[in-house]
Amino acid sequence: MKILLDAMGGDNAPDAVIKGAVKAVSEIKSEIVLIGNEEIINAKIKEFFDKDKISDINERLSIKHATEQIEMEDTPTVAIKQKKDSSMVVGFRMLKEGEGDVFISAGNSGALLTGATLLVGRIKGIDRPAIAPMLPAYKKSFMLMDAGANTNCKPLNLVQFAQMSTIYLRNTFGIEKPRIGLLNIGTEETKGNELVKETYNILKEQSEELGINFIGNVEGRDCFSGEVDAVITDGFTGNVFLKTTEGLGKLVKRNLTESLKRNIWTTLCAIPCLPAIKRFSKTMDYKEYGGALFLGVKKPVVKAHGSSDEYLFYFTLKQAENFVKSGAVEKMKEEFENK
Repeated sequence: MKILLDAMGGDNAPDAVIKGAVKAVSEIKSEIVLIGNEEIINAKIKEFFDKDKISDINERLSIKHATEQIEMEDTPTVAIKQKKDSSMVVGFRMLKEGEGDVFISAGNSGALLTGATLLVGRIKGIDRPAIAPMLPAYKKSFMLMDAGANTNCKPLNLVQFAQMSTIYLRNTFGIEKPRIGLLNIGTEETKGNELVKETYNILKEQSEELGINFIGNVEGRDCFSGEVDAVITDGFTGNVFLKTTEGLGKLVKRNLTESLKRNIWTTLCAIPCLPAIKRFSKTMDYKEYGGALFLGVKKPVVKAHGSSDEYLFYFTLKQAENFVKSGAVEKMKEEFENK
């Protein structure tokens, strides 16, 4: 298996990308191809690891030279069409032509979604691909879909999000009947806007036919209960939900740290609790869950967080390998293209 990694995308590129790849390659079986300016990457390899070339660190690490990069402020469609030798476009081209099995980038989100749709292509039968990150819940995690790709949705889109979530969770996590909930302001079927109410009625009537284990509406506070495997919503609501969750996690971690360090007595009393505190902190850290999958396109694509550090790239690389192994994309093709 070969993982294609955009070395120039993200706030901390290429440093964090390189360090994350080096950290991950010893724990996964895949080859990792870093796509970007070879001169810059090799200079970093010399600086960080005192090696002349990346293959001296591990023979499963290599570089694909790309002369350009797409910046965060670039207009997505224009950048994809004009910067043909950017690390992102080169990565998509390699993925489409079978020179890699999955593509990861922490770069411009709009360009990534545009490139994946235009260059790799949508799965036939899927109206709109969507971003699907995993988030922490009680003793497990859950999938949020959509987290920002489609700010305006139709009921058809949300129903297909539920179908794609089911296929992914079943094939990757072995959950035979993933519990699918519809994000709403109340659990009653009469609650919500027209989009949610129409989607609810379709899922209620057709869920068995579509192979979806629909458990009804879920409120935001219940998403973390451990009783739902995927939460379905439009991209606008999903992105607000995602960013709020990340912000709350940081607040809890910051307040807990400051409380424990308030004085010498609180610090001393905290020492016996450190293992439990570390476990708690780990479950609240979104880095542990890797990047966000872009489901609905013909090849596996993963969107890493724009501010990813080396540890998040490390987890995302491990996640990407499992994504390919699951065969979820091929299952989606079978499900949608054979209708």
